[in-house]
Amino acid sequence: MDKLARPGEFCPNEECSAHGKLQGEQGQRNLQKFGKTPRGVQRYRCTSCSRTFTETTGTLFFRKHAPEKDILETLVLLAEGSRISSLSRAKGHKEDTILVWLREAARHAEQVEEVLMAEYKVKRAQLDALWSYVGNKGEKKLPGNR
Repeated sequence: MDKLARPGEFCPNEECSAHGKLQGEQGQRNLQKFGKTPRGVQRYRCTSCSRTFTETTGTLFFRKHAPEKDILETLVLLAEGSRISSLSRAKGHKEDTILVWLREAARHAEQVEEVLMAEYKVKRAQLDALWSYVGNKGEKKLPGNR
């Protein structure tokens, strides 16, 4: 079975000569650990193009201020049928923030499903309902517009 590449295993810069080449493949060793962000997220530097990036680059968690655990737990509760307004009150996050997480999770559906099914025991039917819900959540309509 093929392994999914994770950030920190390849340079995400599309203009880099090492872009998409996994570390260790054909002697590829262009990435170095490059400290951590103030929130403790690992940073990397590509020696081929000198770009830096974090381990969350290209993931649901990139540039999110909430802890990963909070985001995942909120997605689990949504999959189990909790309302966004209820989660907003209970978790202390704005409804719009939760909607952003939900839409971003839909863009990373495959990886999100893998984690939610393995670590949170969410069932396939719950995830299907969640993604259907995301598809039906368009832009907010103004009163009087139908």
